[in-house]
Amino acid sequence: MDKPDKLYSTARQVQTAFQFDHDVAQVFSDMIHRSVPGYSMMLDVLGVLAEQTVNDNDTCYDIGCSLGASTLAMRQNIQADNVQIVAIDSAQAMIERCASVIERDNSKTEVLLQCMKVQQLTFKAHKLCCMNLTLQFIPKAERLTVLRQIADNLMPGGALFLSEKVCFDDDFQQHQLTDLHHQFKKHQGYSDLEIAQKRQAIENVLIPETIEQHQQRLLAAGFSRVVTALQCFNFIAFIAYK
Repeated sequence: MDKPDKLYSTARQVQTAFQFDHDVAQVFSDMIHRSVPGYSMMLDVLGVLAEQTVNDNDTCYDIGCSLGASTLAMRQNIQADNVQIVAIDSAQAMIERCASVIERDNSKTEVLLQCMKVQQLTFKAHKLCCMNLTLQFIPKAERLTVLRQIADNLMPGGALFLSEKVCFDDDFQQHQLTDLHHQFKKHQGYSDLEIAQKRQAIENVLIPETIEQHQQRLLAAGFSRVVTALQCFNFIAFIAYK
């Protein structure tokens, strides 16, 4: 059973970098819903995209599947037969809890869970790929290569769903949307201490980029069209078509 996120509720004398370990896996569902404005809508958009895009015998990928929310969004909306979702995550703690989540779901689409980094994955031809708040944790120098691998193996009519936390070159926009994001967290019950400590822990782990940087990289990777499907404060979801 998921626990409430209290990881940063007490003051820490030594702040360690954020990592997807056992403690985070225990509270991750609560953490992400209370930390990412528009997260539930991201899953809804992904589900609609899966229903519209995936046909019989297709393969889908969920890169950085964490506890399987995106996998389920696809799985529960895919109407086609003989489809497989390959869901990967580099954190063993996440994969173990994801397995139990998938086991409780009775949707027909097959799910293959693998514990690995996306850089180790050999993509096969696929119709839909999801990177839901994942690319931001991959070293910037490796992001284009990953996206090229996805684009090179994407079937005609396929799509990449990419959601990210973004930053802005305009100081006013960056400041305002950051403040709104922090206020959103307060509305979700996080204290100033929790917000500050989490921000410090994740500062050099999650590296955001601008909307323009994402769009330009997706086009450079081989996608022909990039559509903004959703934006809520400093979080955005793109759909990239080959």
